Amino acid sequence: MHREFTERRSGVDRRSRSLAAYWHGALKPRRRAGRRAADATYPIIDWHSPRVLVPALAILLLCVTDGVLTIVLLANGAVEANPFMARFVPNSLGWFAAVKLVLTGIGVAALVACSRMRLFRAIPGELFLWLILAGYVVLVGYELGMLETLQAQMPV
Repeated sequence: MHREFTERRSGVDRRSRSLAAYWHGALKPRRRAGRRAADATYPIIDWHSPRVLVPALAILLLCVTDGVLTIVLLANGAVEANPFMARFVPNSLGWFAAVKLVLTGIGVAALVACSRMRLFRAIPGELFLWLILAGYVVLVGYELGMLETLQAQMPV
């Protein structure tokens, strides 16, 4: 489905940029598709379909699950493989959890914002959400396997 765009701009942008305008757009989204010829490749929208919401929420849920499983595994002698996150583990589990969730949330928000874009004009941005989700599923499955192995090694 390819729409024809009619250019109606005069060349001068009269819109003002203010925090109130962004807040209004966040509370009442209305742009579901691009309006101009330039928007055909990289549309800027403020409403996303449920097929983008589902993997985004699933990624965040699996991020929390990964954090909990990481803490349980660390308590049983495992070592954090991510050197950046390993800095937060010995100091405070609260900081570890906060940094993990904030970084994942920012990444997911960026991927959602780019979900309608196409990399090299061929690969849909939404695909990256699904790939990250698949990666988290594999990671949580691996951690559950590690936890099962630890429990099998514990004396009864």
